[in-house]
Amino acid sequence: MFTDEHLYSIALRKCSNIGDINFYKLVNAVGSAREVWSFPKRELAKILGIGNRTLHEIGSGEALQFAEKELKFCENHSIHIRLRHRAELPVLLNECEDAPAILYQKGDLQPYRKSFSMVGTRNMTSYGKGFVHDFFQHIRKSGIISVSGLALGVDTEVHEQSLKEQIPTVAVLAHGFHTIYPSKNRKLAERILEHNGVLLSEFNSSQKPDRENFIQRNRIVAGLSEAIIVVETAFGGGSVSTVGFANTYNREVYALPGKINDKYSQGCNMVIAQNKARIIGTVTDLVEELGLDDRSGLMEPLFPKSELRRQMTEDQKIIYNIIVENPYISLDEIAGKTSSASHKILSQLLELELSGLIKALSGRQYTANP
Repeated sequence: MFTDEHLYSIALRKCSNIGDINFYKLVNAVGSAREVWSFPKRELAKILGIGNRTLHEIGSGEALQFAEKELKFCENHSIHIRLRHRAELPVLLNECEDAPAILYQKGDLQPYRKSFSMVGTRNMTSYGKGFVHDFFQHIRKSGIISVSGLALGVDTEVHEQSLKEQIPTVAVLAHGFHTIYPSKNRKLAERILEHNGVLLSEFNSSQKPDRENFIQRNRIVAGLSEAIIVVETAFGGGSVSTVGFANTYNREVYALPGKINDKYSQGCNMVIAQNKARIIGTVTDLVEELGLDDRSGLMEPLFPKSELRRQMTEDQKIIYNIIVENPYISLDEIAGKTSSASHKILSQLLELELSGLIKALSGRQYTANP
């Protein structure tokens, strides 16, 4: 059952220049969306210093009529409306400064279960698909919720594997509930709802899957979970923006490394090299770090360390041994001990990190993995 607060919240969010942050400030200052709607314009201007166009729209009949139609749409399509200023968002998402003022929802959330987000390219390779399959095999008894974006490629595989292993899954949309994009995933969206999953969107029924909406959607994917896993992505891929949001929200980020000349591993390798994500060395280690360990079926390492050590070049062996003997050593200190310029050994350090033999820390420090 919807209330006047739902009505006025939709109308207020529809106004120009009233984004999620300004909405939250206005409602907190005045008391409710309904009170903002009838508040003296001069006083509203003092709160945010908003312009005349926005002030004119607040209280307008046009915005209110739109909100009335939106409520009818939600009623007819069994859509729940969650309001941030009423503390109705998922707890982790609510912590984010730019959390959506309004969240539209189909299906029932299970707020007390742990969740993780997994994202990646639409052009997933067999390498990425194999990793996703192995990961879900390992967590099928963990009682966790998965989160992704219903896009083709990695997102689709995440939702499909979740359904296969009977893990509830959350799909975050980049448009309103009047459509499903991509259309190929319409049946998948229906199956998610049929199997105790959830569809979420901050967009009302007038908003199409425009390009900018996907980046905006990614912050919700990042905000919903304590940990974000990036499977495969190219330079500039949408998943890189998800990593940025996750870092801002102080979430744990993990990325699957790959060959440096593989296009859809380059984004993962980049965020690892920039210390924006932790490297995934083995499925087992990742599952343990996420607290989802199931000892009934341990996976073999993706990169066995004994074999990797044998494959190191002579230069890599020298650098690796220096790091083993000097835990938490800095880049400059390594350069000094090898009598090489810092920029000349960065590629060797990246190869060692991608192999899971060393770990890069903040401040350009390095330590050997056990």
